[in-house]
Amino acid sequence: MVNSEGDRLTAAALPSAPLPSAPLTMVKRLVGAYVAVTLGTLVALAVMAGAAPSLATSEAWGHAVIVAVFAIVLLMRTRAALKGSRAGLRAVTVIGCVLLVVNLVEAVLPGAFPPWMRVEMLFIAAMMLALATLAVRAHRNSPDGHR
Repeated sequence: MVNSEGDRLTAAALPSAPLPSAPLTMVKRLVGAYVAVTLGTLVALAVMAGAAPSLATSEAWGHAVIVAVFAIVLLMRTRAALKGSRAGLRAVTVIGCVLLVVNLVEAVLPGAFPPWMRVEMLFIAAMMLALATLAVRAHRNSPDGHR
């Protein structure tokens, strides 16, 4: 159905798509930042592998590869959540919580990772705390969410 006045379309005739909530918009931004940090970590490790191999340990590479896999999965689930998938939003919350705990635990393991990576882990943990908090808020703000 198209409402028009002469040759002009009225606002009612424009297609309306649901806009993401403010928490979901911030989730999208945080996931983008997480992906950027992940890619930056992989690039840094590649550079350090040649320049300072003691800073690019096999443990650091293992962590970075696993983090990159989570980045891909988190990106896909965020896209689903932005399209209205409650399962996608739930997955974003769970992944954020898992990454928060794992990064905190790994950051405090003595001698397991280079100091620069411990800082990166703490930064990611802070991002994941914010992500999980925002995802829970988005769930509560959804039309069929619990308040």
